[in-house]
Amino acid sequence: MTAPAAARRGHLVDLRPLRESPAFARMWAGAAITGIGSQMTIVAVGLDIYDRTASTLAVSLVAAFALGPMIIFGLYGGALADRFDRRRVALIAAIAAWGSTAAIAVYSWLGVPDIWPLYAFITVNSVAAVMVQIARQAMIPRLVRIELLPAAGALGGISAGVQLTVGPALAGLAVAYLGFSVTYTVDVVLFLAAFYGLYTLPAMIPDGERRRADLRSIVEGWRFLRVAPNIRASFVLDIVAMTFGNPRVLFPAIGALLIGGGAVTVGILSSAGAVGMLVLGLLSGRVAAVRAHGKGMVIAVAAYGASILLFGLLLLVTAVLPIDVGTDISEANIPALIVASVLLALSGAADSVSMIYRTTMIQAAVPDVMRGRLQGLFTVVVNGGPRVGDLYVGALSLTLLLWFPPLLGGLIIIVVCAVFLRVYRSLRDYDALDPQP
Repeated sequence: MTAPAAARRGHLVDLRPLRESPAFARMWAGAAITGIGSQMTIVAVGLDIYDRTASTLAVSLVAAFALGPMIIFGLYGGALADRFDRRRVALIAAIAAWGSTAAIAVYSWLGVPDIWPLYAFITVNSVAAVMVQIARQAMIPRLVRIELLPAAGALGGISAGVQLTVGPALAGLAVAYLGFSVTYTVDVVLFLAAFYGLYTLPAMIPDGERRRADLRSIVEGWRFLRVAPNIRASFVLDIVAMTFGNPRVLFPAIGALLIGGGAVTVGILSSAGAVGMLVLGLLSGRVAAVRAHGKGMVIAVAAYGASILLFGLLLLVTAVLPIDVGTDISEANIPALIVASVLLALSGAADSVSMIYRTTMIQAAVPDVMRGRLQGLFTVVVNGGPRVGDLYVGALSLTLLLWFPPLLGGLIIIVVCAVFLRVYRSLRDYDALDPQP
């Protein structure tokens, strides 16, 4: 199951990708710093909209407005990454993302009462961020050796863990004590790190015959999935997990009504999953050495579903045995907040394991000239799934049963994983030493 050389390094994360590839190290650091600010804005926008409307459904509409453009430009971004210099594609998209972030900050400082500009700006920001992510991920196999791709994926998990831990926590504190305008402005400043990480990269022209970035090119990416059952299965599993197992739009209501604590509780819950991702990344030595990526991914997704199901049960118990709570953190139900944070941390750790295996499978098994389009499809799945999940949770929240969406969603994820583990033999037999799409 493990590569002997990797096993000898123990449980700690393998840092060789950072040491061997300074270009990868710069891109990795730039993405981590920029991501902290981006997560601050994501959390702040949710709090801002809830503060204006007192509606979880209104918060979930951020997903509705962004979903369509994100899918279109995510797919087209993959085609662009397979046609042009991937470094240049990433830089242009980063400029658009930074501009939309600055627009959100200006909107907040001006005190515009209308809410629709906030939806518009965050949609542009989401679309541009997706295109940056596509180009960045497609470049990684050109920056590190193939045998170090799992280690690079684990480092990506650490980066995501830092972003999702520090960003939401800072957002909760900043919104509570400094206001929305300052929180958005911090993101504008931190985003500058992305330009350093991308600008210093070498040119990244795709290998092989490059197609025009048009509809035919995008369709070729879809057709590749017909002969790539392992990649196709990984996409479906991620869609299921992110659609039915992402309770983030419930956090403002949980902080206001169920557990209490207001914005600080929202920050804690939003960052809890990332704590698990960060810890798992730091202790990923043995995880990155596993060769059975397909089986490991399915088991990890099932563990994710179990954690979300238990989170729903906790909310049910909290609702049945109510305790008077307020919007100040001193008035929160602290025991429930601690247990909820632990369960979300476990879900983050499981998600990180599945991400390491899924990302490595795409980067190792897909040809370079097709990698941008497949990464585009994958990025649409990764970013679109949670937004569909936001709508799923937002719609079910109209029942006023905050525990119901995660409870049902976790059960659905577990059942789907059991079916996949039984039906997909090629996924069960996947070997990292002989990667097959």
